[in-house]
Order: sequence, then C-alpha cells, then structure tokens
Amino acid sequence: MHVLVATVVHHPEDARILHRQIRALLDAGHRVTYMAPFADCGVTPWQELAPVNVPRASGRRRTASLRAARTALARLAPQADVLLFHDPELLLALPRTRPPTVWDVHEDAAAALLTKPWLPRPLRRPLAPVVRGLERRAEQRMHLLLAEEGYRDRFARDHPVVPNTTYVPERPERGPGTDRVVYLGHLSAARGAAELVEMGRTLRPHGVRVEIIGAADPGIRPMLRDAHREEAVEWYGFVPNDQALRMISGALAGVCLLQDTPNYRSSLPTKVVEYMAHGLPVVSTPNPAAVALVNDSAEGDCGTVVPFGDAAAAADAVLQLRSDSALRDRYSATGHAIARAAFHWPLQADPFVRQLEEWAGVQGRPRLPMQPSAPIRDAREGDSARTARTGR
Repeated sequence: MHVLVATVVHHPEDARILHRQIRALLDAGHRVTYMAPFADCGVTPWQELAPVNVPRASGRRRTASLRAARTALARLAPQADVLLFHDPELLLALPRTRPPTVWDVHEDAAAALLTKPWLPRPLRRPLAPVVRGLERRAEQRMHLLLAEEGYRDRFARDHPVVPNTTYVPERPERGPGTDRVVYLGHLSAARGAAELVEMGRTLRPHGVRVEIIGAADPGIRPMLRDAHREEAVEWYGFVPNDQALRMISGALAGVCLLQDTPNYRSSLPTKVVEYMAHGLPVVSTPNPAAVALVNDSAEGDCGTVVPFGDAAAAADAVLQLRSDSALRDRYSATGHAIARAAFHWPLQADPFVRQLEEWAGVQGRPRLPMQPSAPIRDAREGDSARTARTGR
C-alpha cells in the first residue's frame, strides 16, 4: 500500500504523525510519501520516506502554504492508494481526483479557535459555526479518524478512534529523582506557559529546576527566553519526540497546567500519558480527562491535581513529592502500570494500519518491501524541483 501523508501545520517530527502512525505503516511494509514543512522546520526526513517539502502554515501566513499543498496534492494523490491528512486547513486544498481520503482529527477545531492568538478576537466565535459546517461536510465526503472518544459527539456518523497513546517501556529506565520537574509539549498561554515560569521562579530557591521541552507560540517566546536567561526555567525548544522522552526520564514529576478552555475539556493530554509511561508522578490542572486518569483510576492515584491558574499550588505539590519518597515511588509505579496496560501505542498500531488497508481496499495483499530513500521534492518548484538541503 502506498500512503500519502500530508500536513502543513504540524512539525514534520510530530509524535502522532511520524513516530506513531508513519512508523506503524513503515513497520507493516507499506510505502509512505510524506508532504510536510521540512525546510521551514530544519528537519532531515527519515530515509525510508519519500519526502515532499511545502511551506509551513503559521499564524496568518497560510496562503502560500495552501497553494503549494494544493499543487503537490494534485500531483501526488492519484499515485497513492490512500491519502491521510492531519490539518483542517487542507480541506481547502484537496484535489478532485484522489484516492480514498482520511482526515485524522487531532483536536476540536472550532473550540481551538478561541485560543488562537493570531486570529482577531472578534472573529473567533463567529468562525466556530463555519468550522462545524466544514466538519459535517467532510464526514460526508471522506473517512475520519478521531484522536479522542470525546470527539464523537461532534459528528453525525460513527468514526474509528485512534487515541493519542505512546510507547510504554516494560519498566521505566529510572525512578523519579528529586531535583527537576519537566514539561513536554507545545507552549501557549492556554497551555499554562506563564504558570510554568512562575512555578520555576518559586522552585528555584528550593533547588528544583523546571525544564521545558517544546516549541512555543510567537507571543510566548519572549517570556520564555527571559525566564531562561534568568535561570528560572530551562527551555530547550522543540526536541524530536523519541529524544524528548529520554530527556524526561528520571524527573521528579511531569507537569501539565492546561487552562480551563473548551478545547481541552474533552481531550486527554498526551503529555500526561507520556509522563506516566516513563514513571513520572503527574502534577496536573483539573482537565476532566486528566483527573479521571490521575486521581480516579481503579488502580489508584498517580499524581496530584491542582487548581487552574495556581502556580503556587503546583509548586507546593512538587515540594511535597520531593519530601516524600514513598509517595512519588507509589505514583510512579501506579502511573506506569496504567499506561502499560491501556496506553501502549502498539495496541493501537495494528488496528490503525488495518483500518487504512481496509479503506484503501488492499486487504490480503502481501506486504511491500521498504523503499530506498528519495530526495526531498519541493512542492513550490514543481516536477523539476531540486533537492532541498535541510538539517536539524
């Protein structure tokens, strides 16, 4: 099976897209053409992929990216057995001639509009019904995969769910330490960036550092750079998921300080599962899905829930964990056991691949050998594109 995977918004090394879904397809012997913003993100593609470079859609700069994506998809889609795309923006760039098409729905797009800093505030609520209308039309024209069970209510039909799980080792590499807490993921105001900085300033005199691993919205970057210079936090910027997961191992706790916004009320933060998978006690705000996992699991608690917007309470929770080795070891063991039993990505990988095979109509075909690496084709330069030179 030849799968065309497309994104113009996500980083090419996005954990769900590359490290889980594409990895599963390659491991099953399928060919993957990957259209993504490699050059704009400074990424060298995996050798197993046939990469196609497009400009990244960011903030209000989206027209050029969508134009390049439309051109690339028109050329590439007829050659594929199935098209898998990851951005609602690409609904505007799909060609008429295309194979079975799958939209992987990562978030509540209409609710997410309320927290987009690049979108003028007066437009955010009026645009939500427009997005809902696009979603309803999309499910009549293509297949949908949902990243959360909570997304089902948005659609009239039943669609398969491929949860945002992770790779869970048989046992954590290290137990929780005492001198650092970590945050893993994209940073924005709604994701608690200001609270992380305040928490870092509170914990620093106690000998506990806050390490932040992830890219940030433009409006948040100056605050994070200043806090990094002041040594209130250590901000590493974007790190590929496999490397980032090695970095969080052995931390005292993993922190998730999402604010109370509609987009997060029906979503389980993947970072919480990743913390649990690597034996980190969790400190989280009361996002309903996080509370259900951290404090309401039958297996027991694996962390502490603190009020929204309360950096002092989050810092106090960390200090309590630091002073109580039995508590943090219990949280570590319980969280890892829950993650291993219910959130290990290989449990989802085979059903995901089989679902794409079914939609592509290739059940029963023999697995194809992996293809040799190919140069990056730049969609902006057409069929005569030169190889894009990118680096990490």
